[in-house]
Order: sequence, then C-alpha cells, then structure tokens
Amino acid sequence: MIRHIVMWNVRGDTPAEKARGIAQLQRSFEGLRGRIPGLLHLEIGVDVSRVDYACDVVLYSEFESQAALDAYGTHPEHLRVKDEVAELRIARHQVDYVVP
Repeated sequence: MIRHIVMWNVRGDTPAEKARGIAQLQRSFEGLRGRIPGLLHLEIGVDVSRVDYACDVVLYSEFESQAALDAYGTHPEHLRVKDEVAELRIARHQVDYVVP
C-alpha cells in the first residue's frame, strides 16, 4: 500500500476568501471518492491549530499500489480536480511512502 499525503496553503486576502477556497478544495477532492481505481481511502483535513507554520489543508489518501498512485496522477477526474484547485493554492507539499 502507498500513502499519498499532500498539504496546501490556500490563497485568500481575507478569512472569508480563504474559507471559500478551503471549502472548494474539500468539495473537489471529496468528489473523487469511488471514481479512481486503486484509491482505497481519501480524507481531507482542515488545520485548526492556526500556528504560523501550519498548512491550511491536508489530503490523506491510500492507494493499493504504486501503479495505482501513478495511474491516479494521470486519471481524467484527478486532472479535472487539479485544474479546479490550481489557482486556490499558494504552496503545496507532498509525501508518498510505502506501508509495509
């Protein structure tokens, strides 16, 4: 199994703008559930710590294999979501790792 974790900081000049961006990001990624072969689990979390070094949103997902994660990267539904949220983020961090 492969865990795929992505964290974003979201664009927004006001707390309301940032909240709208976070909500859009959540909706977009949650819409992928059940649409991607090999995607076993998908969870979106929103930071509540508000510390200055925290990211705003995290995507935690699990794939049955590296091949499934690779296919996700080019899947049309994932590419659609990437386009939807591209302008919402100001920073993105990613970690993929194998779960024994």
